[in-house]
Amino acid sequence: MSEVIPPRSGVAFEMKAGQLLKVIDPHGEQVSDLYCFNQHDFKEYLSSGRSLDYNESLQFRTGSKLYSNFSNVMFEITEDKVQSHDFLLTPCSKDTFRHFYPEEEAVPGCYGNLARAFADFGIPEHVIGTTFNTFMHVDIDSSGRIRVLPPKSKAGDYTIFTAKMDLIVGLTACSAGQSNNFKYKPIHYEVLEPK
Repeated sequence: MSEVIPPRSGVAFEMKAGQLLKVIDPHGEQVSDLYCFNQHDFKEYLSSGRSLDYNESLQFRTGSKLYSNFSNVMFEITEDKVQSHDFLLTPCSKDTFRHFYPEEEAVPGCYGNLARAFADFGIPEHVIGTTFNTFMHVDIDSSGRIRVLPPKSKAGDYTIFTAKMDLIVGLTACSAGQSNNFKYKPIHYEVLEPK
């Protein structure tokens, strides 16, 4: 049975090596920021830079691996209905809202929601880095300009990540308007045992 992350919130939970994380977009066009730590050593955490480097690609899809700052594989994408995600942009925060949405009240965003969730495991917020932005659609034009576009995910689409080590995982239902086509929806997830 799926767990529900309400709109504009986040959770953290443990996973064992070999378990599968199924991240589901139940309504479509909703981003979910993912971040993780080695369960036994919080000094090892998800690295955008290592992952971009070792995959030799800006695009992540089935078969892509997510690496740690110690160059170890943390997750592998083993099934993906969307094949369009972002690993460049930082999780949204109060500062993000002040910068991009000055007319809105600054909410904690994915960074604040992850910080609150990871605090239950004794993980300080300053070690949260660039998240894997599941379902996020980012376009880079020929001049290098970045544009955040509505996600390509449709209702019921999902991505499955296989844990390659014991992990503490943080997951959100993203709070940023551009990322979600200015509609805020839940994210569902399941932690599954390998078949």
